[in-house]
Amino acid sequence: MKKDIHPDYSQTAIHCACGNVVEAGSTKKDIRVEVCSKCHPFFTGKQKLMDTAGRIERFRRKYAKFEAKKREDAQPRR
Repeated sequence: MKKDIHPDYSQTAIHCACGNVVEAGSTKKDIRVEVCSKCHPFFTGKQKLMDTAGRIERFRRKYAKFEAKKREDAQPRR
């Protein structure tokens, strides 16, 4: 193997915007992140729940005219 081609791997501190500091191994010396597992909504359980009922109703209203036309076309003409 060739010598001196690999970057130096050392212990470094990862700093989050919330103030959390995590020690990890990396080739970079100082890492700063905006979101970590302590402040991310998915991991903290504080994420917003989507209003699925409202979205379904909005979808039905949007496509109601297409359903009405489909029903009219399906009826036999006299």
